Amino acid sequence: VQLQASGGGLVRPGGSLRLSCAGSGFTLDEYAIGWFRQAPGKRRERLSCISNLDGTTYYEDSVEGRFTVYGDRAKNTVYLQMNRLNVEDTAVYYCATDTHYYCTGNSGYWGQGTLVTVSS
Repeated sequence: VQLQASGGGLVRPGGSLRLSCAGSGFTLDEYAIGWFRQAPGKRRERLSCISNLDGTTYYEDSVEGRFTVYGDRAKNTVYLQMNRLNVEDTAVYYCATDTHYYCTGNSGYWGQGTLVTVSS
């Protein structure tokens, strides 16, 4: 099982980015996918999760209404669309499999992180 996160970069406050998490060695029907981030000097934070089998999604309060998670089962890829970014969103973003096809909050396999920097 491997996960490849990509799409990070530098964006101005108020801007948008779309992160991708491409999976291999499993299908999105087998595991829900979660998105996490870790800012410098802070603990890792769970942001969102999607169960591609039943469409259930979860969002942390800090990103609810600004971030959208969705999957493309044909590409075995999950996306995190991030809108109205602010400087507090600066962090390394990670995707990880859950331990079940539905979101439990637990994590299994991790991808490498992708850096998102929000700055003017």
